Amino acid sequence: MDSRIYGGSPTILFFVLLVSATGVRSALPKNLVSRSTLPSSGSGQINSNSVLVALLDSHYTELAELVEKALLLQNLEDAVGRHNVTIFAPRNEALERDLDPEFKRFLLEPRNLKSLQTLILFHVIPSRISSDSWPISESARHRTLAADHVHLSGGSAAKQVDIAAVVYPDAVIRPDGVIHGIERLLVPRSVQEDFNRRRSLASISAVLPVGAPELDPRTHRLKKPAPPAPAGSPPALPIYDAMAPGPALAPAPAPGPGSGKHWFDGESQVKDFIQTLLLYGGYNELADILVNLTSLATEMGHLVSEGYVLTVLAPNDEAMAKLTADQLSEPGAPEQIVYYHLIPEYQTEESMYNAVRRFGKVRYDTLRLPHKVVAREADGSVKFGQGQGSAYLFDPDIYTDGRISVQGIDAVLFPPEEETPAAVAPAAVRNTVKAAKPRRGKLFELGCQMLGALGQRARFTSCQ
Repeated sequence: MDSRIYGGSPTILFFVLLVSATGVRSALPKNLVSRSTLPSSGSGQINSNSVLVALLDSHYTELAELVEKALLLQNLEDAVGRHNVTIFAPRNEALERDLDPEFKRFLLEPRNLKSLQTLILFHVIPSRISSDSWPISESARHRTLAADHVHLSGGSAAKQVDIAAVVYPDAVIRPDGVIHGIERLLVPRSVQEDFNRRRSLASISAVLPVGAPELDPRTHRLKKPAPPAPAGSPPALPIYDAMAPGPALAPAPAPGPGSGKHWFDGESQVKDFIQTLLLYGGYNELADILVNLTSLATEMGHLVSEGYVLTVLAPNDEAMAKLTADQLSEPGAPEQIVYYHLIPEYQTEESMYNAVRRFGKVRYDTLRLPHKVVAREADGSVKFGQGQGSAYLFDPDIYTDGRISVQGIDAVLFPPEEETPAAVAPAAVRNTVKAAKPRRGKLFELGCQMLGALGQRARFTSCQ
């Protein structure tokens, strides 16, 4: 068979094939390029030996999963491309079992993506800090990618990052960074405050307690109800009427004067401030008393749900360690100690300091009736109590959410000792004897003297 092509020459056919090949090449995607031609370094480009790749492939799987959910891979690639980094990776157990489930649920909500990103970037320092270059004498302050600062301390001894201990120093070492394994998650204060404010208290209102109808004894008719109070106003009855009777030796709900509609989630707010105490550090003993040793946390939750506010004077662990067994062994003793540290008002460090600066001495009511705690200004701070049993405002505004305020103090407060009845009795007897003796006037004395001169004084008993 003849192999000639009819209708065109071989030159024209070659030209058509060349144009077709050029068009096919131009139609291919521009990003279809072999990775071997990419540069191994530069902004936004990492290689297989990068510390970021080591983190994603390491046994810190929980942190790697949070990094992916926070959509921070590109940001971390840019950071690694610009400079060395130091990553503090919490243990998987710290994120699986030790982390509060409600806090983890808060982090994974889509609307809280910024808080999750801040939390992850708080664990990354844009500089290389290996165990050899760890600060030895004093704690060093380093800026993180979250624009906050962490404190490194410990030196050659037990190394620490803020309140977390470094359990695996230099766990992963790469040319562009290092990873240290830590025992717990680092939570910046901004994220903790966002978690505490996740419920918008501005969109809810409190309802005044509704009690039984009152009868006017004069007219025997029902009293007219009080005019409606504005939303969010405090309850009409004092807080002592809403407290559970006696020390809370067993979990028992506060009888509350309200109508049963709790417009504030008091239990969650109490849980928030106890969680803040644990994350703040140094107040574990008080948290243990509130939750485990007594049922005061439940009772405080009921009070806040009813619309009451509280200020907690929280002694730190060093102060709680000075309590003796005799002070805690009596039934109801832990409750009475804590009651004396609960003020039924909402006070901050600024409001209390302004009050003592203006009035000199301020007496605050406590939940331990009838005792009050005395506050005065001392050394530029607020001092509570008197004499040897006084305490200074040590950690101001540990927790403030508009309903509960927690102020850290450096000692446990006790009410002043009451005067004993035995000491009062002799004075009362002396006053009674003096009051029984009649008092004579001068004219009466003159009359008795005249009767005496006449020999008739004995006949009048009043002159004896």
